[in-house]
This record gives sequence, C-alpha cells and structure tokens, in this order.
Amino acid sequence: MKKIWFVLITLWIATPLFAQEQVAPVPPPPPSLDIPATFGNTITADDLRSHLTILASDEFEGRETGTEGNRKAQVYISNHFKSLGLPTIGEENTYFQNVMFTWTMWDEVAIEVNGEKYRHLWEFLTFPNRNSNSPFSAETNEIIFLGYGIDDPKYSDYRGKNLKGKIIMIDKGEPMNKKGKSRITGTTAPSEWTTDWKKKLAAAHKHGVKAVLFIEGFLQKEISQNRRFLVGAKMTLGKQTDPSTLYANSCYISSNIAQAIMGKKIKKIEKARRKIRRRGKSRSVSLPVNFKLIQNKNIRNLEGKNIMAYIEGSDPKLKDEVVIVTAHYDHLGKRGDDVYNGADDNGSGTSTVLEVIEAFVKAKKEGHGPRRSVLCMLVTGEEKGLLGSKFYAENPVFPIKNTVANINVDMVGRVDKKYADNPNYIYVIGSDRLSTELHEINEAANKKYTNLVLDYTYNADDDPNRYYYRSDHYNFAEKGIPAIFYFNGTHADYHRITDTVDKINFDKMAIIGRLVFHTAWELANRDKRIEVNVTGRN
Repeated sequence: MKKIWFVLITLWIATPLFAQEQVAPVPPPPPSLDIPATFGNTITADDLRSHLTILASDEFEGRETGTEGNRKAQVYISNHFKSLGLPTIGEENTYFQNVMFTWTMWDEVAIEVNGEKYRHLWEFLTFPNRNSNSPFSAETNEIIFLGYGIDDPKYSDYRGKNLKGKIIMIDKGEPMNKKGKSRITGTTAPSEWTTDWKKKLAAAHKHGVKAVLFIEGFLQKEISQNRRFLVGAKMTLGKQTDPSTLYANSCYISSNIAQAIMGKKIKKIEKARRKIRRRGKSRSVSLPVNFKLIQNKNIRNLEGKNIMAYIEGSDPKLKDEVVIVTAHYDHLGKRGDDVYNGADDNGSGTSTVLEVIEAFVKAKKEGHGPRRSVLCMLVTGEEKGLLGSKFYAENPVFPIKNTVANINVDMVGRVDKKYADNPNYIYVIGSDRLSTELHEINEAANKKYTNLVLDYTYNADDDPNRYYYRSDHYNFAEKGIPAIFYFNGTHADYHRITDTVDKINFDKMAIIGRLVFHTAWELANRDKRIEVNVTGRN
C-alpha cells in the first residue's frame, strides 16, 4: 500500500513539470524568405510568349520607327504599363518621351557605265546621310583615278591638280610602305584617313570634286554590315544639315563597276598603285568613260517615342538615384509584302523588359519596392543608329549624374551555333568597361539565381564585331554610366524576314530575364552606389 501511494505522489509531482515542458518549447527560427527570388520567378516563359506573339506579329508590321506598326507597339506597351498602375512621367501626362527625326529615303539611285546599268545594293551602295538633300545628277565622259583621295601634309593626292567639277575614283585606306607602315602615321596603325569616312569626302568637297567613287572589293560584306542604314529609310535626330555643305557626293562601287570604268587602262592604274606604294608619291590616271550617276532623296520630318515605366525608390536618401533598364522595340518594318517581324531583334528584349518591370511592380505592391528608383525604358530608333537612346542620354528625364547604371537587353531569345547543344548561356558585353563592381554584381547574381554560362567573347577590346558600340547601352556608357549588355549572338535569321516567334527559346529567355531582374535588384537595393573605377576601356 505504501508503495502505491509513493508512485501516485511521484506522478502527481512530475506531471506539471512534464506538461510545462511540452507547452512552452523553444520554437525553431522560421525559414528565411529570399525576396528577390520570389519576384524574379514571376518572369515566366508563358508570359514572355504572350507578349512576343503580339509584338512580333504581322499586324505590327515589323515596328519600323515612324510607321503604323511602330505606333501599334507604342499602344501595346503603354497599355501594359497602365495596367500595372505605373505613373505617367512622360510628356502631356503619358508614358512617352517624344523624339524628333529627319526621315530620309532614296527615291531614285542609279549608276550607268558605257550604257550598262547597275543595281543599287548589289553592285554599288550609297548612304543617304552622306549625300546631297537636293536632287543630284552627274554625267561625264572622264573619271579621274586619284589614288586614295587623301590631302595630308605627309601625302596628298590633290597637290598640283585642278579637280573642280570632276568625278574621282579612289581606293579605300591609305598608302603603306614595304614594311607595312603608313606613309602618314609612320607606324602600322592607320590614320583617320582610313578610319573616318568624313575625311576623304570633306577633302573632295574642299577641292570642288563633284562625286567620289570608292572602290570596295568586299561590297556584299559592306552592305551586310550596314544593312540597317541602307534598307528602308535613314533617320537622324532633329533637323538634318544638308550633307552637301560638308561633303562631296559619294558611292561605294564593286570591282566589276571599277573595271568597267578603267577599261583598257587597268594596267596603267596598277602601275600607278605600285609607284604610290614604292615612292609614297601620288599618281593619277584619266579614264575616258561614259558615266552617269543619279541620287534623289525623299525627306520628311517625323516623331518617334521612347516609352517609360518608372518605379520610385522607397529609400528617401537613395530614391533620387536611378537604375535604367533598356531595350529597343523598333525593327526594320516592311519591304513590299515582306514583314521583318524582328522576334529576336528585338521583340525578345522588349518582352523581357516588360516582365522585369512587372516583377518590380509586384515587389512594390507587397512592400518590397526597390530602394533606388528604377526606370524601364523601351527606346525607338535603334535600327536607325541608336537614336532613341541617344536622345534620352542628351535629354534625360532624370539627371545623368543620378543614373547609377544601364542594363540593356538586345536579342536574348535565340541560340547561336557555338551553343547549339547548350541554350543556357548569354554573351555579356561591357560589364567591366567602366565599373568592376557591375561585373561582380552580375556574376554573383548569376551564380546565386540563374547559373547561365556567361560568355565574354564579344567584350574583348579587339572584338572585330564591335558589339559594345552597336546597341543602346553605348549612349549611356559615353556619358560615363556603367552599362551591361545581354546578347545571344547572331544567327542566320538576323535582319531577315525569317526572324519569327516560332524560333524563340522562351525557357532560355525567362532565365535571362531573371538574371536581368536580379542584377537590377542588387543595383537598386545595395547600400552604396557602384563606382566608376575603370579608365581607358570605354
């Protein structure tokens, strides 16, 4: 009996202690929330497909600046911003920054040699922005071969010659000696007479030359590299100065046209070239030929629009600083019945930026808005010479000094030959040109969130493609703003009517979109603004 009571008393004493231990355990810490991952993951392949299927449709007619198709893209993009509840920071309470252009297109371009007619953009090319605004026609029975068309104290093709009213034919480049050194620079590096087309045309204008014919041995390559300036209309910002006040009219002609002009004097010209190389003294040759050149332009003024989505920063001390994310929404438009849909170039970048701004909007609605302000801007006129971004850089809505960085997205929906077996890659250009911190931020964001192969091939200083200078980020970099450019490389459909939605890899696009978002997120939320700490590479 005593034993039973002892057990009961023991249990009565122990029970409260046991119950207390069960009721008040120390709770485990809640799992941490990765806020940027939450919102970055809202960028999906399905949403990207939805945007791009509309933007790159035939209905939008290739989105060429100044056309009805481009205006349809403006409406679609601005309506998306409106649906997100974004403020109208543009002109007249809109999302637009108006950009004025001079639109120039050839009405008629023709070359005829000894009665034979040659095709423009096949046997010769001529740039609208380098030739007279007024109708131009020249006929002659003599063309002067004038070496390289250089007029420099160290070497001159013009010295002692009267060429007023003449048409001249010249070689590209400049005279080099037997050791491969320039007669002008004295080194293997070429002078501006080779690198700057303006020099030769200005010299010809000064000496009263009527027209200059450049002999171009690789004409089709030259046409391909300058297609954006040659196919369709050419645009310049604002009102264009008549080029004829500065330069002689000009054409780039094929070797076939050059030989037709030379006729029986080909050997004499070859001899003149040898003497120029050997002695460094100019030699000219008069060429009898029936030659005709016609260059007539159609010129008008029109308006384009940059489209701006703005999220104000949440930090009172940092919100005046702005991270700008850009993509161009224009493309080549239509040529006859052919539509250049531009799905990759740059419907892919446009769709990506639409998703990036939406991710930031969702973050802000849930109380996680960026500390610095973010401006996502779809720019016009890229295909006409980076004009929309240039206009913004020169007429910024937010002070350039307050712009932290530019993230540019231009062609991110395709896979090139190098990565045919691994679509999860992206070429990164410019990230370390002005700021090593920008490069490190992108690398860290990729390592943590996206694990893409980051390829820096096209970022090399000696990259012959010079992509660093060929998209909208460069206009910001020129102002000293760190800039990064995401690019999938070129493909056979680049600037062709075959750049269509069915060839886009949307899963790849979504991953790249998340990398863009995470890089922008870090730039907008870190305590200290990134620094410009690199010189000599821009």
